Amino acid sequence: MTTNSSPQAILFDLDGTLLDTAPDMAQALNHVRAENGLKPLPFDTIRPHVSNGSFALTRIGFSFPDDSQEFERHRQRFLEIYGQHVADDTRLFPGMETVLNQIERTHRMWGIVTNKPAWLTQPLLKALELHERPECIISGDSTARSKPHPEPLFKAAELLRTDTSNCLYIGDAERDVKAAVAARMPVLVAAYGYIGPDDDPLSWGGDGRITSPEQILEWL
Repeated sequence: MTTNSSPQAILFDLDGTLLDTAPDMAQALNHVRAENGLKPLPFDTIRPHVSNGSFALTRIGFSFPDDSQEFERHRQRFLEIYGQHVADDTRLFPGMETVLNQIERTHRMWGIVTNKPAWLTQPLLKALELHERPECIISGDSTARSKPHPEPLFKAAELLRTDTSNCLYIGDAERDVKAAVAARMPVLVAAYGYIGPDDDPLSWGGDGRITSPEQILEWL
């Protein structure tokens, strides 16, 4: 697959690509650990797992089996705390505002395709005054299936009234690349995002790899 030299639309994953949400997620996880008499985990231990959501964070925060009531109770408590502090320290990644301004200045469309549920996505974007800028916002529960299934990307292209091949997707997880490849959408790996020590982005099959948001402009 070859990246379109002039994509009509740029679609972003949210956590670890558009927004640096790790500080608030780490605070929420350590809050729940403190409630259970546990010491806080180092930020660098939590950060690589943020893109994988509440299940992954609960796994590193606690030792309960995934199918246990204790696991689900602690996961729900984490989500409750995080939902109350969803935008305390979350910001656009450095340089991303410049990228968004350039996309808008050149009359291209941009949108968000995330596995984050809408009840967290919408308040977060509103708190950062980003909710009215994207042409589409596809959350993890906007479609029947979430990434790595391509359905969310197909839905985004439909809302943008364009073909998937005319879009460029940017994400920091293997599921993002798998979804884009299945949707026949060019995709870049955001290596500045939440890449874990055991991840091998070069093996994911994306069309390129960027180490800062500003490098997105080179693909436009």
